Amino acid sequence: MTPTAKGYFSGCGGMEIGLMYAGIEMISSLDLDQEAAECMQMNPSYFGHSILQQDISNITVLGQEQSDIIVGTYPCTKYSPAADLHGTRTGDDLFLHFFRHIALEKPEMYIVENVPGMRKFPVVMEAMTQLPDYYVTVFCPIDALNWLPQRRERLILIGTRKPFNPSSPTGCRRQTIKDILDAEPVYEMPDYVVNRINGKYRDRPIIVDPADCNAYAPTCVAHYAKDLSTRMLVDKNSSHGLRPFTIREYARLQGFPDDYYFLDKKSSYRLIGNAVAVPMGRWIGQEAMKYFN
Repeated sequence: MTPTAKGYFSGCGGMEIGLMYAGIEMISSLDLDQEAAECMQMNPSYFGHSILQQDISNITVLGQEQSDIIVGTYPCTKYSPAADLHGTRTGDDLFLHFFRHIALEKPEMYIVENVPGMRKFPVVMEAMTQLPDYYVTVFCPIDALNWLPQRRERLILIGTRKPFNPSSPTGCRRQTIKDILDAEPVYEMPDYVVNRINGKYRDRPIIVDPADCNAYAPTCVAHYAKDLSTRMLVDKNSSHGLRPFTIREYARLQGFPDDYYFLDKKSSYRLIGNAVAVPMGRWIGQEAMKYFN
């Protein structure tokens, strides 16, 4: 059978693309962020289903079309260690709205993707793992390095109505940094980037050398849209010997296909950094297909 799925907190659609690659039919995607929803709408060759720009806290459950799978990639900011710096690591009640949809619709399967730090929130983990009549498997961490030249550790939770033993990704071969480079990169070098290169900041950028076949990028983060100096590539053609990743290179680090359109503006880095790595979504989808078939 071809299972159907609904996505919540879909962002620009990384999880959706991966699930569809695996053979799952998406029937709707929802995100509050206008730019994220518009990005999906600008890629109709990938998304022929309903794309909703709405707040999950304002929509009813039983008014939605039912699906076999419900996917939630709710915001992870307050679950990450970085939030400790600002005293905001307190969890987030958005998970309760996702929980509401699971509890009322009772799909055959539900999937959660988040940062490993989510495990430190017992209320969140209890809600996601102790639903009556569900068998739950938690993978943590699952690293995008299985497929891509990017270190990106995530928690993946799969709940099913019947017993199921999904498998961890094995035997995958990832690309190299050299594989994701633009032949003729176009990028910005603002003064603050040059200042960081020249040691005028407290910390140096994280430098990735494409000549090293074992090199990989640090986690793609949404904040790159505001600070291109934190992650840089060695490039002998750059006047400073280093340069930021281009938008397309950043998208490739997340596994987005080259024909997936992103606007040529800095906010695209934010959308990409917030996305689920496409191959990770595909692995999840492949495991889901085993369950339904």
